[in-house]
Amino acid sequence: MPEHLSAVIITRDVADLLPECLESIRFADEILIVDSGSQDDTRDIAKRHGARFLHQDWLGYGKQKQFAVERAAHDWVICLDADERVSPELAHRIQDALRGPEFFAYDMPRCNRFMGRWLRHGEGYPDPNLRLFHRGHAHWSDDPIHEHVVTTGPVGRLDGDLLHDSAVSLADYLDKQNRYTTLQAERLHAQGKHVGAARLVLSPLARFIKFYFLRRGFLDGVPGLVHIAIGCFNSFMKYAKLMQLARANKSKS
Repeated sequence: MPEHLSAVIITRDVADLLPECLESIRFADEILIVDSGSQDDTRDIAKRHGARFLHQDWLGYGKQKQFAVERAAHDWVICLDADERVSPELAHRIQDALRGPEFFAYDMPRCNRFMGRWLRHGEGYPDPNLRLFHRGHAHWSDDPIHEHVVTTGPVGRLDGDLLHDSAVSLADYLDKQNRYTTLQAERLHAQGKHVGAARLVLSPLARFIKFYFLRRGFLDGVPGLVHIAIGCFNSFMKYAKLMQLARANKSKS
C-alpha cells in the first residue's frame, strides 16, 4: 500500500499559473493551498480542482511553507510553487517511491524555463530541489528568502523534472531579483557580515566563469546568457546593498 501524499502550495494572486500546477499534481491524495490574501480568482480555481484552501497572513517564505506542511492531512508532502509543474515522468517516480520509501526525503532536478526556453545547462539545470519528504524527519528553514528543506538523514534522488516557469516576463523577473537581493543583504547585515571591494568585483566574475563556461551555459543560447548575467548582477547588487547598509549603520554611530 503506497504512502498517502499531500501536495502543498503557497499562493497569492496566482490565478493565471495555478490550473496547470494543480493538474500536474492531481495524483496526490490531498492538495492543500495556503493563501496569503489573493484578490484574484485563486480561491475559486483551487475549489474547482478539489483543493483544501486556508488563509494565512504572510510569514516569510520558509515559515509560510512550514505552516502549510504542518496543516497537511498526511505526513508525506510534496511542496510546490504555483509556477511549477510535476512532469509526467516525475509523477510516476514519486508514486513508485511512495510504494516503499527507502529515504525520508527526496530531491529532484528542476528545469527552468526562461525567455521562452527550457534551460539545460548553467544555473538552470539540473538545479536539484528537495521537495518530497516525510514531515516527521524534515522541515522548512525559517529563512525569509532562499528557504530550503532541512533534514538530518540521507536524501534520495528522483528522476523526472520539476518544471519551473521562472517568470512571466523579463521585467517581472528583474523586479523579483531586486527584492531578493535586498532581503539577502539585510539578512547578511543582521548576521554582522562585511564585504570589501574585492568580493564585490570577483564574486560575479567567478560566478560567470563557473556557470557560463564550466557548466556550459553557453549551450542555452541568448536565454542562457541573460539568465547567468542576471545571476552575476544579483551577486554584485547583494554585496553592494550590504556595503550600503554597513555605511548607513556606521554613519549613525
